[in-house]
Amino acid sequence: MDEDKIQAQRRDYDENATRQRAAILGVQYLDTRPIESNANLVQGLLSNEEMYRGHIIPLLSGTDENPYQFGITTQTPQSLVRQMQQQYSDDGKSIEFVMISGSGFKAFMHRFDPPKEVIYDDIQIAQEGDSSTIAAVSSTLNSVSTDRVFDFLLDQADKLGASDIHIENERDKIRIRMRVDGALHPVADLEKDRYRVIMGALGSRANISSAATGPQSGHMQQEITRDGATHTLNLRVETIPTMYGQDAVLRLFNFDESLLNLDRLDIPPKERAVIDEIISHPRGMVLVVGPTGSGKSTTLYSILNALNTSDKKILTLEDPIEYGLTGITQIPIDTTDGDSFADALRSVLRLDPDIVMVGEIRDKDTAKTAIQASITGHLVLSTFHANSSAAAFSRMIDMVGQNPIFSTAIRLVMAQRLVRRLNDASKQEYEPDDATKNWIRNTLSDLSDMVEKPNLDDIKLYKPVGVEEAPFGYKGRIVLMEQLVVNEEIQKFLRGDVSDVHTETIEQTAKQNGMVTLLQAGVLAALRGETTLEEVNRVI
Repeated sequence: MDEDKIQAQRRDYDENATRQRAAILGVQYLDTRPIESNANLVQGLLSNEEMYRGHIIPLLSGTDENPYQFGITTQTPQSLVRQMQQQYSDDGKSIEFVMISGSGFKAFMHRFDPPKEVIYDDIQIAQEGDSSTIAAVSSTLNSVSTDRVFDFLLDQADKLGASDIHIENERDKIRIRMRVDGALHPVADLEKDRYRVIMGALGSRANISSAATGPQSGHMQQEITRDGATHTLNLRVETIPTMYGQDAVLRLFNFDESLLNLDRLDIPPKERAVIDEIISHPRGMVLVVGPTGSGKSTTLYSILNALNTSDKKILTLEDPIEYGLTGITQIPIDTTDGDSFADALRSVLRLDPDIVMVGEIRDKDTAKTAIQASITGHLVLSTFHANSSAAAFSRMIDMVGQNPIFSTAIRLVMAQRLVRRLNDASKQEYEPDDATKNWIRNTLSDLSDMVEKPNLDDIKLYKPVGVEEAPFGYKGRIVLMEQLVVNEEIQKFLRGDVSDVHTETIEQTAKQNGMVTLLQAGVLAALRGETTLEEVNRVI
């Protein structure tokens, strides 16, 4: 999806949330989008400082017949509203307030108080060995005003769609790298004084100390405004002392609920149908496995959003909470302070939930508690660290033991990876060599008859070609998914009917029942021209 559509959806979400809040408060709602660019500004009623401080905008200047009208936001103090009502009443004037979105407020303030700062060049990520781009970006970042450098860095990372920012100390410089579409790219080499500025901002916002002698974790939020729409970045901050100073990694989560939607994840139709069928049942366990950065949380949150209706109570236990979801009770679990998922899960089950999401199953106690919850009328969603769905299922059996009572608990185990998507407009078809063709045929040789097979007599692949809108030949990412559906044959392993409970045995049985492995899913995606074999081999 292009950036314009994303920004439009973000704005729609902001307006819908504001409309709902206005209804709760009994205040008239106003969608300012049609008038933001051309409405006559009402000057002289409030100063810019008063508008910023009170989150209030004058919209109409009153007359003897018509009231003065002001736009307020969810951040406007009620004491200010009452004060203005009293003041205007004392002066014999009538006044009314309408609720506008935070994005609408910012759009009007851009007209009342146009930005006066220097407009800096956008950050570009460099190709391997592209020293000129690094030098240009370095010059820009070194020239950004001290009070803006950190905000500018976050804004640009968001614009690039980066998932992580790496700030690394070297002997005579600071190296900045950003992870975009799963790949880490060099961005800039900064002067040492920029490091103090960035760490100072982190210290004040994320409670990170530049003098710490051990690893630190922090959290912060940052509002980003672009094209009249505002969204919130949720940042997880990790630092660790190195030889030349503290290195920091900032992980960026787009605090935009509208993006957490199964329809937007481009899950293949067959795999999507399996998910829809499994989560339609009121009980059972669904596990999502994969390394950090494989999209597990996004998949789980999107499933929760799909299940989030007024007739269901949904609770989550998370360490930490990565996204805020409307209508869902989210409970932070601080495992560093002695909290445990197992204890918290036992507690929340007393709150009569229909669906529970456990951030991660890390130990035997949590595994057993989650399984017990799933067989007593709850749908349980969780993540698990394993390389494949079969490995996760095998490890789960090791944790809870073979038990007939547990055999129907686990319904679905999904392993997933994210690979870069080829840019359709510039990708180039080619015929691979014989060795590659033979490897592809061998990889797909044991696909089940339940799986549609490609034509392996005429194998074509695609390679990336860089263009201006996609400098590396890739644009976005797609999910590769391996689904182990726990049917009667797989249940035998958990019941104890099969003594050979090994990953390889479980995987072979699952493949005979139609499972496509991650590697096979990647090869099939490459044959469809969605990605490259190089990408598949990079992440699997």
